[in-house]
Amino acid sequence: MPIGTIGDLLAGCTAMLESVGVSEPQREARDILAAVLDVPRFWAAANSIADASPDVALSVIRAAMTRAAGAPLAYAVGRASFRHLTLEVDERVLIPRVETEVLVERVLERCTPRTHRIADVGTGSGAIALSLSFEREFDLVIATDISLDAIAVASANFSSLSNVLKSPVEFRHGSLLAPLAGEKLGAIVCNPPYISFAEIGELPADVRDWEPSLALLCPEDGLSVTRDLIRVAPSVLEQGGFLAVEIDTRRAGTVAEMIAVDGRYSGVEVLLDLTGRERFVFATRA
Repeated sequence: MPIGTIGDLLAGCTAMLESVGVSEPQREARDILAAVLDVPRFWAAANSIADASPDVALSVIRAAMTRAAGAPLAYAVGRASFRHLTLEVDERVLIPRVETEVLVERVLERCTPRTHRIADVGTGSGAIALSLSFEREFDLVIATDISLDAIAVASANFSSLSNVLKSPVEFRHGSLLAPLAGEKLGAIVCNPPYISFAEIGELPADVRDWEPSLALLCPEDGLSVTRDLIRVAPSVLEQGGFLAVEIDTRRAGTVAEMIAVDGRYSGVEVLLDLTGRERFVFATRA
């Protein structure tokens, strides 16, 4: 039987979040309720006098308590939006960022009818691989990750979205490009870890304390993984295929220089994110 109205539930969650200092508690409470119920944000306001069932109340309150404990909103509700998809996420994978949505857009712009096979290295939740598969027909999208936990999350997202995807997706476990040995690909896309260990203290608490360090932190000033990627990628890229890397603005120029001096790439480009910051580096296999 009902235990109160949607308005009561929203007010209670708002008070809980406000008590622990969450910024914009009413907005976050509304977002939590909308995500848990899978309804638009304005739904709670339009249905404030509707009864809240015990199951709904329990789910919403649990999510609000998790958020109040410091978890990012996406972990609290167990899902995140990415481009045209809604993905299940938890502490096993990085929360997909809006910057990475732009990376997918730039990749799709550069794919040609000859781009038959493409790989997403370090797939995490599967955001890049599944978006590519949803938005374009490829012969195969390969998603790799060193984390078996990440592969499990991405595979579960694939299962829930498989009926709307245009391209087959294959998940492979292993470090960097090892799962791609013997392949010839039209493109490799990667959002690698690029935060140095010295920068841990600069991260927001809800990132530092909750998101997987394997997906965030990297030795050698945050460039070890990217350096290895640049070194190995030509062995699996077909001639004219391209490498696309997301990086932070402090390192984009360095990564572009690393690729340029390698000698096996051409057309090195540094592209901007939506805020005008250098964020992505693209290069073609010469």
